Amino acid sequence: MQLFLVRHAIAAPSTPERPDATRPLTRAGREKFIRAARGARALGWRFDHLYHSPLTRALETAELLRPLLDGPMTALPDLARTPDEEMLAHIEGTSVALVGHEPHLGALLAWLVTGDPGRGERFCFKKGGVALLAGEPRPGAMTLQGFLPPKVLRGVGSR
Repeated sequence: MQLFLVRHAIAAPSTPERPDATRPLTRAGREKFIRAARGARALGWRFDHLYHSPLTRALETAELLRPLLDGPMTALPDLARTPDEEMLAHIEGTSVALVGHEPHLGALLAWLVTGDPGRGERFCFKKGGVALLAGEPRPGAMTLQGFLPPKVLRGVGSR
């Protein structure tokens, strides 16, 4: 399996009127991520399944990846919390994208590559950044093939 871990794009701050779960992408966040998605397309990335956290900013980021999607897009509440075996049991496909949040994506990356989710702070996911993994999606069994900040993807997309 190829697994793409995607941190949501830049979102509006939470306020008393706008709780964390409903924070939308900012205009700049949307525009930057559209350019990053163009870079992903230029790299030939395609997904046969895309899972996203149910939080607004992750859903909106996932929608911007829809042009790269050949299959279903599914909300996965597990992506809004610490990763566990139950989350992995839901993931199906051969080229899969997961759109979520920090610190959970860092913990997921560390868990899948090293077997230790406690090492997640070693992976600094920029907003709109992507980690590409390959292998069997289980703890310690995947190989990190790439870890791209959004600026790199935007650069590829502008060529």
